[in-house]
Amino acid sequence: MVERTRTLGFRVAFALGLGTMIAAGIFSLSGKAVHLIGSSAVIAFVIAALVASITAAAYSEFASIYSENGGGYLFTSRTFEEQDLLTYAIGASLFLGYTGTTAFYLATMDEWFFLFILPEWVGSALPHGTVGITAAVLLGTLNARGTEESGTFQVIVTGAKVAVLLVFIGGAINFAGPAEATTTFTGDFGSLTGQSTDILSVAALAFITFFGFSAIAASAGEIIDPKNTVPKAIAASIVTVTVLYTFVIIAMVNTPATIAGRPRAEVLQAGETAMGEVAAAFLGPVGQLLIVAGAVFSMVSASNASILAASGIGSLMGRQGHAPRKFSRIHPDYGTPFYSVGSATAVIAGLILVFMTLFGHNGVLGAIEAVPELGLDPLTGFATFNLLVPLSVVNVTLIYSRRNEPNLTRGFEMPLVPYLPVVGVLANVALVTQLPTLGVIIGVGLTLLVVGAYVLWGGAPEAEELVQRAAGERQVVSSIGGGEVRPAGDEDRFTVLVPINRLERATDHARLASRIGALYEGTPVVKVLNIVNVPDQADSTAFLDTAEERMDRLEDELAGIEGEVAADLLAEGHVSRDVAFDILQTARDDGVDRILMGIPEENPHITEQVEYEAPCDTLFVGGGDRPADLARLTIGAGGGPHHNALLDLAERLGDEGSRIDVVSVDPEGESGVAEDVEPTLSVFDDDEDVHVHEVTSDNIAGALIDEAAKHDAVLAIGATRTRLLRQWVFGSTTDRAVSLAEERDVPVIVYATAAAGGMRGRLGEALFAPYRYLRKLLG
Repeated sequence: MVERTRTLGFRVAFALGLGTMIAAGIFSLSGKAVHLIGSSAVIAFVIAALVASITAAAYSEFASIYSENGGGYLFTSRTFEEQDLLTYAIGASLFLGYTGTTAFYLATMDEWFFLFILPEWVGSALPHGTVGITAAVLLGTLNARGTEESGTFQVIVTGAKVAVLLVFIGGAINFAGPAEATTTFTGDFGSLTGQSTDILSVAALAFITFFGFSAIAASAGEIIDPKNTVPKAIAASIVTVTVLYTFVIIAMVNTPATIAGRPRAEVLQAGETAMGEVAAAFLGPVGQLLIVAGAVFSMVSASNASILAASGIGSLMGRQGHAPRKFSRIHPDYGTPFYSVGSATAVIAGLILVFMTLFGHNGVLGAIEAVPELGLDPLTGFATFNLLVPLSVVNVTLIYSRRNEPNLTRGFEMPLVPYLPVVGVLANVALVTQLPTLGVIIGVGLTLLVVGAYVLWGGAPEAEELVQRAAGERQVVSSIGGGEVRPAGDEDRFTVLVPINRLERATDHARLASRIGALYEGTPVVKVLNIVNVPDQADSTAFLDTAEERMDRLEDELAGIEGEVAADLLAEGHVSRDVAFDILQTARDDGVDRILMGIPEENPHITEQVEYEAPCDTLFVGGGDRPADLARLTIGAGGGPHHNALLDLAERLGDEGSRIDVVSVDPEGESGVAEDVEPTLSVFDDDEDVHVHEVTSDNIAGALIDEAAKHDAVLAIGATRTRLLRQWVFGSTTDRAVSLAEERDVPVIVYATAAAGGMRGRLGEALFAPYRYLRKLLG
């Protein structure tokens, strides 16, 4: 196993935590906090920092044990390995917490845009939340494409954020004078007894500003010497942020009695935009512009970090079977968990839409009296609830870990266990009781909904449990002198993956794969993947011997065709609970250029899954079992992405002397108009051996099979474009052709291009069927 390269030192880890904490919380909550409790807001922020510090100590200990990415979900799943529902609930809650936090950041930024940046005529035309949703989509797109901050850039960004806050603080002290500012601050403290409830309420809302410590633990897999660096970086970032926030509160307390003609209390009550207006009083228009730009930049930067954290949890949940396995899929070009990033982005945009655009104070449904008003406060409550509850569980998890796994190597140990973790749990629960009630209700309801959905679904096996390598990659036939062979996935070699379940097909498929690979530059690599399917309830280790025996037989058979193939043959054996997953994952890991496989008659879902999700074009081989040398190839005169991709293969065969028969079927009695043959013929050169056959038949599949059988040729046909509706509307020409090929012993290749796969391919397929139906009606 290759060790993860660790590149982040203390400076970058410290900047990561500090930069994530300096975000919308301080820019949004400082005004409201001072409006409610004056200078006592400092006490509320310190309480929030202390509560966060307790759980941060638990995070530090776990990060020193499990120096990997994943945070609280990773710690819980490693400690309570048998408590599947508990670990899922923690992962789901943290996912909602991170996405809710990001929605809070971007919704706050949205309010700043509407008040300080957008022209009035634009702001009046757009619904609130528009900027936040747009930013969420852009950030999600950037993260899906692999845009990330380097360590140096993170330090620079964080330094800029701190500088903005220092400018604001300095402007306030200069405006009031150091002595007067101190006097005003100390004189604004109210009765702590009378303010105790309000102080706790503000502390509960302010907790979200300190949760950035988790970003350090979540990146433990990239941090150098995490056992020492993570605890130090977490402690330093929390202390630094608390000091900065204290001075920001001092500055806000010293706001003048009137600001731009409005009473001080009215400006502070605005909450999310108060700091920007106060900055104008301290620093003038230019200073206000600086603060607004810094605030927006801080919110975007912190949102980016939270999206990364949410997608990281989603990816880990996908690997461990707590989310669809697609969540763990890494994009072959961008190297990111793009399904997880996309899901996180969709949730963030949905939260902004609901809490701000539809039901916010300025929402499109806000004028309806019967509709509950949401906004930033309930959104903060929703996000913080989904952070505090999992953090309480992490504290309990630490106590359990200490008692049941005392021999684990711990680079850092949380003091006063179990007493301090218990205090952490009680403090977290106390803060939950002070959160906005509506936000908590929504948080509880949505968490119960996703947990219920998981119970109904039942989860999926961990990715590591689905496939077990029974026999490593073995060289069978080499075309390179000295018996050397470069591995599958070599970027300079055209590689064809040949998954095999029925060994009797192995040599035929290997020959065909070699023939197709030889059409491309260089000597191809053909990797034969021997898959033994394991039933769900069976022990996979019991099938390892079977897989080894099959591998020995496979090697003997492949060695027997050494003189017949112009390719390097490799073989590898797997036992798998999910054959389609195994094929797709091997194709992605090896970076293959084509997949060539039989059509699993008893498991059509395997064909469909590979067709839609393969990272490269796939050829499904059916019909006659005899070797297909491709000296003669019959194709239809169809259209669509699969047919067009097939034409590249046909044209390459034509270049090498194969005879190509193009069959144009006039479907008399079925539609009335034959496919135009000219687009198909246009890809071939004049010197290639191409023949056109025009036939009339009410059975397109049967006509194609008849022509292929007549010329003793292989029929090549594009994958169906009406699979989603075949049972109700048209049926599938491709499926019928495969069935008839079996009866007539005609070899058939079904070509599916990756360009038509995924969600876009499914949508295009669904739309194509009604399009063709309308085309028939209109003649």
